[in-house]
Amino acid sequence: MKIVMVFGTFDMFHDGHRSFLRQAGEHGDRLLAVVARDSTVKRVKGYPSERTEEQRLKDVKSSGLVDDAVLGKEGDKYSIIEDVNPDVICLGYDQDAFTKSLGKELKKRNISCEVVRLKPYKPHIFKTSIIKKTERK
Repeated sequence: MKIVMVFGTFDMFHDGHRSFLRQAGEHGDRLLAVVARDSTVKRVKGYPSERTEEQRLKDVKSSGLVDDAVLGKEGDKYSIIEDVNPDVICLGYDQDAFTKSLGKELKKRNISCEVVRLKPYKPHIFKTSIIKKTERK
């Protein structure tokens, strides 16, 4: 069984997220989504998410697009990769947080998996930051 792992905030769950999860699902047999903790979102993005980590986790789980979804770990963000040992990690087209050192971390932890960068889906429309700006007008 080929396990695929994705990471994201999944704030204001939208069609861009759905496309991301569908694309990731095509790379294996089982898809696990790791939803960012509230503390991680605030630290990485510089502002809190619109929805709580529990709300965002519920959105991803109820989407019908993942086999499972869990909250990310506090502290060592890469340890969940060790726990799961996925065959593939799929990254969003604009995903930067924790990705620059991903290859180094995988090597350090002796994890051999494919890393795939997925394609955007209408990024001029379905991007959380754009949706937030549109809703505020």
